[in-house]
Amino acid sequence: MSPPESPVAGGLLNIRQRWDGPIIDADVHAVVPSLDALRPYLSGQWREFIDERAVPEPWGLAVAYPPNAETTARAEWRPADGRPAASDLGLLREQVLDPLGVDFAIVTCSYGVDSIRHPDFAAALAAAVNDWLVEEWLSKEPRLRAALVVPPRHPAQMLREIDRVGSHPGFVQVSMPVRSDRPYGNRIWHPVLRAMAERELVMGLHWGGTSDGPPSPTGWPSWFVEEYAAEQQVYMAQLTSLIGEGVFQAAPELRVAVGEIGFAWLPSLMWRLQKEWKGLRRDIPWVREGPAELIRRHVRLTVAPMDAGPAEDMAEIIEWLGSDELLMFATDYPHGHELPLDRLLGAVSEAARPKLMAENARRLYRLGDLAA
Repeated sequence: MSPPESPVAGGLLNIRQRWDGPIIDADVHAVVPSLDALRPYLSGQWREFIDERAVPEPWGLAVAYPPNAETTARAEWRPADGRPAASDLGLLREQVLDPLGVDFAIVTCSYGVDSIRHPDFAAALAAAVNDWLVEEWLSKEPRLRAALVVPPRHPAQMLREIDRVGSHPGFVQVSMPVRSDRPYGNRIWHPVLRAMAERELVMGLHWGGTSDGPPSPTGWPSWFVEEYAAEQQVYMAQLTSLIGEGVFQAAPELRVAVGEIGFAWLPSLMWRLQKEWKGLRRDIPWVREGPAELIRRHVRLTVAPMDAGPAEDMAEIIEWLGSDELLMFATDYPHGHELPLDRLLGAVSEAARPKLMAENARRLYRLGDLAA
């Protein structure tokens, strides 16, 4: 059996043979190389705290992204010198931005801050990650925009961090790990979601998180592959919560980007929510229009990792979505996923391709004009 095709040498670069228009990569990752890299952005109190207690890297990082798993990073994107993949701006430029001629890329930094139970240290670490992103990534590369990191267990501290850096022009999104102690529709989160909408920041519902319960809706899986394959259930639960608990009534301008879970699962969820809402809408009278319409207006999804099967199946799934404005191109760099973009481009209409490759993300993130 021949080895899998490189996403750069044989896959992504081939996109330029078929698509010469603008590209926005709606999900790339910046990886903190080590806790030491954040020390310059922490106060003396927290540097002392780390030294005295021998504080390690946040444990949630390895839960979401096992360091040696292929899903965490493709072999060709792992530096030969042993540094973590995607831990340096130069790597991102060399491996994605320049080869693809990307106009903009949206950076997510999944550092496992959600797994820090100390409320003040979690807030300090989130702030340090954001300051590191500004200094080492955003200030050095005009094509980048980023999701700011918040301590996701503490709404008051989340609000403080959004207030502190949410107006920085480089931040266009707030990273909200999909696993949480409470679903994000719960009213405890409404002030946070309203603050995002008021600052025109997108809610980035993204892979990862460490809740106080099991990572599945029914209990603890035995193996990583079970957890990995079933993660879409958690995304479904979060979208259902956002709709059912009235988030889009509490924050009518809120925009949501669903990242790193594909899109083939969404049509069935939309159909089921629409069907049950028709019979049970008296239970949630604040939801005055169909859930499918709410999703089409407020939610966008990155396409990586792709999970839509053969081209004919992919085309049917996209038709079921009922809109050509829902999907956004993404590499999910440096993670190791199949990314059959030739099939995806063949499955959407010619008129929808510019939207998929750039325009949907440009509108969601309110970015500037793109290259012709």
